[in-house]
Amino acid sequence: MSKTMKAIVMSAFGTPEVLSVATIAMPRPKNNEVLIKVEAAGINRLDHYIREGGVNPNINFPFILGSDAVGHVAELGSQVTQFTLGERVIPMPGYPVDPNDHGAEVLGTSKSYAIRGLIEHGAYAQYMVVPENWLLKETTGLPAELLAGLPMPLVTGVRAVKEVGEVKAGQYVLVHAGASSTGSMMIQVAKTLGAKVATTTRTDDKVEFLKSIGADLVISGNPDNTVELINEWTNSAGLDVVIDQLGGDSLRQSVEWVKPLGIVVLMGNVLGLESTIPVRSLFFPQKQIRGTLMGNVSDLEWGLEQVKNGNIKPQIDTVFTPEQATEAHQYLADGKALGLTVFKF
Repeated sequence: MSKTMKAIVMSAFGTPEVLSVATIAMPRPKNNEVLIKVEAAGINRLDHYIREGGVNPNINFPFILGSDAVGHVAELGSQVTQFTLGERVIPMPGYPVDPNDHGAEVLGTSKSYAIRGLIEHGAYAQYMVVPENWLLKETTGLPAELLAGLPMPLVTGVRAVKEVGEVKAGQYVLVHAGASSTGSMMIQVAKTLGAKVATTTRTDDKVEFLKSIGADLVISGNPDNTVELINEWTNSAGLDVVIDQLGGDSLRQSVEWVKPLGIVVLMGNVLGLESTIPVRSLFFPQKQIRGTLMGNVSDLEWGLEQVKNGNIKPQIDTVFTPEQATEAHQYLADGKALGLTVFKF
């Protein structure tokens, strides 16, 4: 008789009401795979877009969302050599499915790269199976609710700021939408690297939160004098790097705001899939636009080491139970979270 588990399942595309708790068959690990008993699972903005049907229209229902988790090794598949029963682990939120792509210099560019909870079942469950190559040993010792929402925002933030943006000590950096889970990570990554950090937010109620995680300048509501505020803050030196996870019209602003030879890192399209950019304002001052998606194992390892050392502090907004799945996704859709939201199993 097969074992069962509790999971949050999506029955169709649509509003948060398509989510419910169900009892389903527990997965079993195959060769080189590890069964993880999930302690907690992160809730990401991407989950909201997947649920609405705007990311992968070919999902087979019922489906389990979720890319981020922390848990313990519950069972080992054959030929697993890197882990033992009971070890605490954190899965990579995305990785190449095809073993031939495992050596890709940037994992997110490989043809078989897949984010968990997008193509195959994800982390919104009591158990999940992950190939051992894409598991990290958890060494921070932090509670599950602090760790579960970290992997995607952290690995994405480290990649965008440290590797693609090449942020260095003393530079002026602006992070758009700093109150989001990824934004809050990127602010802290940039501060850890020694940069001076500005950020944007839509509403004044998030200003104090952003200052509390290290933002030196918070620009609220896209005021008409934004350029003047940036020039005053940088002593007219200008922004070295802008991290833009919004896209749309925000990308045009980012290109205008960054200084000559500066870098704009584009990593999202919340405000739209298209943007119009004055060409001269890009190539005359020799500015750069660089794209990025997720990150490598080394990026997550570096980020978790900073968490362990206290340089990056996970900011928890709300911990939900699986039975609160609809409420949790409505909270996500409304953009209310300041930091990370998670399910505790």
